[in-house]
Amino acid sequence: MPTKNSFKTLIAAAVFAASGLAAAQPSTLLNVSYDVAREFYKDYNPAFVAYYKKTTGKDVKIDQAHGGSSAQARAVNDGLDADVVTFNTTTDIDFLASNGVVAKDWAKKFPNDASPTTSTMLFLVRNGNPKNIKDWDDLIKPGVQVVVVNPKTGGNGRYAYLGAWGAAREKGATDAQAAEFVGKLYKNVPVLGKGGRDATSIFLQRNTGDVLITFESEVLSIEREFGKGKVDAVYPSTSIVAENPVAVVERTVAKKGSGDLARAYLNYLYSDEGQEIAAKHALRPRSEAVLKKHADLFKPVKLFTVAKYFGSLGEAQKVHFNDGGQFDKLYTPGAK
Repeated sequence: MPTKNSFKTLIAAAVFAASGLAAAQPSTLLNVSYDVAREFYKDYNPAFVAYYKKTTGKDVKIDQAHGGSSAQARAVNDGLDADVVTFNTTTDIDFLASNGVVAKDWAKKFPNDASPTTSTMLFLVRNGNPKNIKDWDDLIKPGVQVVVVNPKTGGNGRYAYLGAWGAAREKGATDAQAAEFVGKLYKNVPVLGKGGRDATSIFLQRNTGDVLITFESEVLSIEREFGKGKVDAVYPSTSIVAENPVAVVERTVAKKGSGDLARAYLNYLYSDEGQEIAAKHALRPRSEAVLKKHADLFKPVKLFTVAKYFGSLGEAQKVHFNDGGQFDKLYTPGAK
């Protein structure tokens, strides 16, 4: 019959084994991101895991969750335990900051206003460009169907809207004329996508529309997923700079103790390897050296910033995308 001391020994051994097992479990990090960044992070995550192991000796497991940027921000706000958020509009991170989920000064925590990459909006057309679409003006022609993301659910859609408005302004239009132009464009929109990948599916899998307005990075994703030759990329004469901001979710890392890991994960986006992986996924790197190296991929296009015509994405949100804003005035579902 086991003695009292042997029971204590068994219990101590079990506790020790359990603690050893816990120590052996790799730390986990959840990156909640916008949907067309899925392939980029599929490549970036293993590179970071290898780097982290090499520099710290620790194993780490990265989980991803993707969807429309604004929908993802709401999920995190409502309790989804992301360690980091990697979005495509600053307003989605500002929303989390206003609720104390990320730091108020999140944009100062990393270089380049915490945006390690940028993108721009271009057009994807059917192979051979049967409707001969070359610039923004072609999107309002009769008989041209435009597929775009709902600006209320995805940053992709907000940048498409602001890109169209700003392109009109770049050609000398007043705000009233720009509003008229954008209104005509949305009359050619048969359906709004929930996010960038949903819009791509509508365009390619449901075979709806003549042109898809989306991020430059989506071109490569489509070629990899659907094969080359399905679409042609059309660069308009002018387009908007789209920043891809990132932040540590302070609420989660305080609870998990994963702050150092989360910061290391986001800092690595600025490394030469992180910037190279971004470039391979048609995300414009901040590193001038890496950008120059991939000059063949990033076609020259005259770019304007959000600040030039809208002040900031936050101001654009209030004027254009909040309920009752300009978008609601210009777009009526099903109206022609």
